[in-house]
Amino acid sequence: MRTAVALLLTGLIAVLAGTEGRAADPSRIALVIGNAKYPDNEVVLTDAANDTQDVSDELKRDGFAVDRQNNLTGDGMRQALDRFYGRITPGAMALIFFDGFGIQSNRQTYLLPVDAQVWTEPDVSRDGFGLEAILAEMNSRGAGVKIAIIDASRRNPFERRFRRYSAGLAPVITPNNSIVIYSTALGSVVSTARNDRSLFVTELLREIRTPNVSAEQALTNTKNGVVRATNQEQVPWLTSSLTSEFSFAALSTRPPDSKPGDQTQKQEPQKQEPQKPEPQKQEPPKQVCEAPKPNSPPGADDLAKDPVIADLTRKIAANAKDGNARYKRGQVYAIRHAYPQAMADFDAVIKLNPKDAEALNNRCWTRAAIGDLQVALADCNQALQLNPGLTDALDSRGLVNLKLGKTTEAIKDYSDAIQRNPRSSSSLFGRGVATRKSGGDGSADIALAKSMDPNIAREFAGYGVTECVP
Repeated sequence: MRTAVALLLTGLIAVLAGTEGRAADPSRIALVIGNAKYPDNEVVLTDAANDTQDVSDELKRDGFAVDRQNNLTGDGMRQALDRFYGRITPGAMALIFFDGFGIQSNRQTYLLPVDAQVWTEPDVSRDGFGLEAILAEMNSRGAGVKIAIIDASRRNPFERRFRRYSAGLAPVITPNNSIVIYSTALGSVVSTARNDRSLFVTELLREIRTPNVSAEQALTNTKNGVVRATNQEQVPWLTSSLTSEFSFAALSTRPPDSKPGDQTQKQEPQKQEPQKPEPQKQEPPKQVCEAPKPNSPPGADDLAKDPVIADLTRKIAANAKDGNARYKRGQVYAIRHAYPQAMADFDAVIKLNPKDAEALNNRCWTRAAIGDLQVALADCNQALQLNPGLTDALDSRGLVNLKLGKTTEAIKDYSDAIQRNPRSSSSLFGRGVATRKSGGDGSADIALAKSMDPNIAREFAGYGVTECVP
């Protein structure tokens, strides 16, 4: 009787194993991190939480030993990475998947924990985790294949605080036999997802489920699938130095309910029909320019509930001369479009230190947003006198001149800012608008700015500036 029961249990376990995928292979290890709840962000990244669950389940079916972690602080990410490194054996296949906020600084990509305190650019390297450093450590621990899948190209709440930034993620220098894919192009961002799952991960899961397709081809197919689905508006970035060929999924590892429709098959190229002569081109109808509606300013209750503002307010209450806390709170108020409160904080900071060029620049930017233009111009000029290399002040002064109707001066300020930071979506969009208002085209600058930051037009609408020309 016991023998029969044992055989029955053995058979049941075998069936369940076939459903869930093959047993974890200690030479295939994965760390999956989904950071969805950033206190500094206004919304929870629902897609990040759901995507990490789906990716973990798929990797387990493909034989990976997966450590899945959500909403990690800096200490939590450090511990998770240390455990990950400790599981790497010589020749192992090591994979990291990160979904959350990433940021670039000094041409490096950093993955951010949920408790990152990013106020200035040096804070990025202090609180973030460098992707190149992670790959290098995987390599030094003996990983034979290094894989990084990063879905972190979102506009995040930190970049606006120091305003001298490049949107999106930076290129990464990889060790030998590595492959890295970002969810969109270098220096570009995607809008915060309104769906429960991201398009990038949907395409990724479809492709890595395909049996006997190399990993490099699966990730290339992922890239191409996103490009097709978005009509080339989102183009993932892929870099590979793979010398080993392997597949995420072998034919025998798929659950029995897989359907042929779930798999991507190569198709014979379709025969092209002879092209008909193009009709005579006609002038396109005049397009109506529809300016986006700016975001509504927050109410007093919303500001009171903001955890970052509340924390800084406590610090200011404990020490009224804490200029650093006032400066930070002013930045948060300005980002939230609470301009009167931001002005009060920047006034206090400048009263404590009249030569604070950064505070003068931020007050210039705030005054420009509310239309106090002549006084804003004086603030920007003073900031540039104190610090001629302050690129952000050139960008702010460009906005002031643009709103004053001084398009020539605005174009020069924006061009000088772009020369120092070619990836500034704010300066590119501003220069494009100024060019249009001066009678030129400006479309290339505006299109490039929008490709880097899909929300840039709405941001400028909040300043009272649109790309529409009467």
